[in-house]
Amino acid sequence: MSTYGSAVWSGGIKDGKGAISTKSGALDAYPYGFASRFEGKPGTNPEELIGAAHAGCFTMALSLILGEAGLTAEHMETKADVTLVKQPDGFAITAVALTLRATIPGADDATFQDLAAKAKAGCPVSKLLKADITLDAALV
Repeated sequence: MSTYGSAVWSGGIKDGKGAISTKSGALDAYPYGFASRFEGKPGTNPEELIGAAHAGCFTMALSLILGEAGLTAEHMETKADVTLVKQPDGFAITAVALTLRATIPGADDATFQDLAAKAKAGCPVSKLLKADITLDAALV
């Protein structure tokens, strides 16, 4: 499988404006820029998109692993908090904290924790990121 995302940009770093699009059309010229990245203004930013991608990938990986264990989630909700830190050589994503809340009939906590850890390790986005990835998983 191969897909893509794209970005356009005009202007300087602080006054410039950009737009992000995806092959699927889920995002179509969606705005991003300095203000949405660092000042909380409307629009998206790369870290938010990485967080969404990581949360989605991890949750799908867990669904697969649960199925292989004979379990099916009734509901799973994952949040990926992405940490961007200014370092001497520029900015870097230094950590991702995955928080999962799940309802999985028939799963005990030990099995759930083991399967969630396997999903974190096997998720393609987890493998891509070189950040410190933590996981807080709870059955609800």
